[in-house]
Formats: sequence, C-alpha cells, structure tokens
Amino acid sequence: MKIMETSIGEFVQKLAGASATPGGGSVAALAGALGAALCAMVGRLTAGRPKFRDVTPEMNRMLETADRLSLKLLELADKDIDAYNRVMTAFKMPKESDKQSTLRREAIQNAFKQASRVPMQTLQTLEELVGLVEKSLFAGNPNCFTDAAVAAELVRAAARSAAYNVRINLPEIDDKEFVQQIQAELAQRLPRIFSVFQNLEKTIDGRLG
Repeated sequence: MKIMETSIGEFVQKLAGASATPGGGSVAALAGALGAALCAMVGRLTAGRPKFRDVTPEMNRMLETADRLSLKLLELADKDIDAYNRVMTAFKMPKESDKQSTLRREAIQNAFKQASRVPMQTLQTLEELVGLVEKSLFAGNPNCFTDAAVAAELVRAAARSAAYNVRINLPEIDDKEFVQQIQAELAQRLPRIFSVFQNLEKTIDGRLG
C-alpha cells in the first residue's frame, strides 16, 4: 500500500487488520507528518496577515520546510512497511542446503539493518521538525496556539515511537559495530529532542493554565 494513495479510513482499517504491516513504525512517521502539516497550517494562517507582517518571511520559510518534511515522513511511513516486509520475506527463504541457509541468514541480517535504518531516518527528520514546532508556538498566530501544541505532542510521540522501532531490531543484528553506531546516535538525538519538548510543555501549560 502507498499511504499517499490511501484514505485515512482505509489506512485505519488496514492498521487494525491481521497483517503485520502497516505497524508502529509507519504510525510513528505518520504522526510526525501530521505534526509537520499542523506547523505548515500555522504558517499559512500567520504569513501575509497585516498584524504578523514582521514574522511573515520566517513563517513562509517555516511552512515550506514543514511541507517538505511532511512529505518526507509520509515516504518514510511507506519505507517502514517495505522494510518490515523484507524481514518477513527473508525469514521465508529456503534453508535446506548450507548455501541456502547462508543466503537466508544474510538476507535476514540485511533486512533487520534496514528495519532499523528507516525509523532512525524518521527520528532524524523529526529532529529537523522540532525547530518548526517551536516557531509555530512562539511566532505563529496566537489563534493557532493549540494547533501548534498538538503538533508538539505529535512530534514528541513520533520521536519516542520511532526510537522504539529502532531499538526493537537491534538485538537481532549480529554486526556489533552497526549496533553501537545506532545506539550512539540514539543516545545523542533523544535527549536533544526531549529536552526541547520538556521546555515546550511548560510553555504550553503556562499559556493554557
């Protein structure tokens, strides 16, 4: 399935089905795409209005970036489906002979690596999005404040969920250097992302009372 070609209702029905895909990795990317779309909406409801003339250039740049990241995250949602399908396909490979077993084992390892890379790419994209969430909250049209707040919650949940989907695959990977690199990147990115959202949560709660 291609998410861009699927209605929301169809996606939800497919998600609720007995198939392993789409799953949590795709939902993480989709949540991020929705957060990016909300940032773009805030930008469009701010830019060009007389009372927000001073921030219009910044909002125009923000919404263009938000549109780009939203599309990228939708693509990553599809890539996550493809990555997990590769894992399942690899496990179905024949293993009657030594050669077949070797090829199967290599395919499984490569598939698990890709299944880790895709949600990591989602996390990388979400970190780009964090700054746009901040701009939406602090420089966007005040009438859109709760829209920006929802964007913040979506992106935060997406980041945590993407990290879960990276981590679940690592124990299956024999390449320890690869695993260590991924773990090191997670250890750098997650604190940066969540420290921002911790501060944003205080701002949101203070504003809404």
